[in-house]
Amino acid sequence: MQPPRKNSGIEPEVLDIDQRRDKIAAMVNAEQFASVQDLARLFGVSQVTIRADIDALSKERRGLRRVRGGIMRGQAPYAETPYEARSRAQAEDKAAIGHAAAAMVQSNDTILLDVGTTTMAIAEALVRRTDLTNVTVFTNGLNLALTLESAYPQIQTVVTGGSLRPLQHSLVEPMATLVLERIRVGIAFIGCNGIDPDFGISTTNLPEAAIKQVIMRAALRVVIVADGSKFGHSTLARICGVEEVDSFLTAGHVDASCATQLKEIGIEIVNARPVD
Repeated sequence: MQPPRKNSGIEPEVLDIDQRRDKIAAMVNAEQFASVQDLARLFGVSQVTIRADIDALSKERRGLRRVRGGIMRGQAPYAETPYEARSRAQAEDKAAIGHAAAAMVQSNDTILLDVGTTTMAIAEALVRRTDLTNVTVFTNGLNLALTLESAYPQIQTVVTGGSLRPLQHSLVEPMATLVLERIRVGIAFIGCNGIDPDFGISTTNLPEAAIKQVIMRAALRVVIVADGSKFGHSTLARICGVEEVDSFLTAGHVDASCATQLKEIGIEIVNARPVD
């Protein structure tokens, strides 16, 4: 659920307890997740009141359960697509992003590569940069680390550790932040599933969102890498606001309205493969 825009003039919906809870349940069943903050703003009540509503709904209604920060359907919020299936989508756009991102890296740099098919394109492009020396890459993606192995010793690869999520070959909590909380890199390249000026940058699962947030804090510069299809959309787990990143590196067609809103607030968008 996307929050109302600031100063939108939309008045909170005033309902009694039963009506409000019925509407919350309907929203969660339709949209799969709703946050405490968004619900409080929507209905014009306190977050304490919304938490009480969530507690009641999680006990009274099958299929709804309380989670950190909100309420969601008991089933998986989104059908997660395995890495191998996603790697075939927008392949040319991802390759263009990978080439442009790798061109931003110089010898002696230290960078962070998030998991994902787009960041894999960056890893592959880095391997082709035979001019690079003494580059250190931290990553929480096992498949990215294996790809970068062929560039040793020009590229030193450090796997951050953690618990394995097999579908994405990624490492998440527990134990995933021990290294990330002790380093500071020049650039972090972070993938996502949705970019919305109001809701922010999002992904389809909570564990990955949490790790991406830690990765952001470990970098002096944060670059979101995502093909054009991700713009104008939001998914389950919010990573951060759009204003919290330094730039977007994309390729392909980008939703014009979304791009305009981002540029109006001073966000840089670099398109490595623009399409009219």
